[in-house]
Amino acid sequence: MALTDKQRKMADYIIGTRATAPANVADQHPELFDAWKNGETVAAGDRRSYAGITYEAVQSHTTQADWTPDATPALWKRVYEGEWPEWVQPTGAHDAYAAGAKVTHGGKRWTSDVDSNVWEPGVYGWTEF
Repeated sequence: MALTDKQRKMADYIIGTRATAPANVADQHPELFDAWKNGETVAAGDRRSYAGITYEAVQSHTTQADWTPDATPALWKRVYEGEWPEWVQPTGAHDAYAAGAKVTHGGKRWTSDVDSNVWEPGVYGWTEF
């Protein structure tokens, strides 16, 4: 079945807005994003789907077979739905938590008290919500 001109324009519009889609849309619809592939040059902010999950490039790089999004938090971060994503150990300044960031960890909700927070909730720099 061929698309009408109006449907084609709408599809082009949706494709054009993928990079700025809200986290809840990106998380719920990884099929809207190009699949991660080896050997592709990506820029910071580019989004790709991998294993049914949407990821966003943290920094520009050329993908490599052993640098998959799920295995390289220095290069990729998961695009989460919801206000309280699961805490993930930062690997450096590029993915440290900002003051006010909200996370879930150990079955509890936490907010970051400081900028550039790389500490585990409950250890330093977090307040239980």
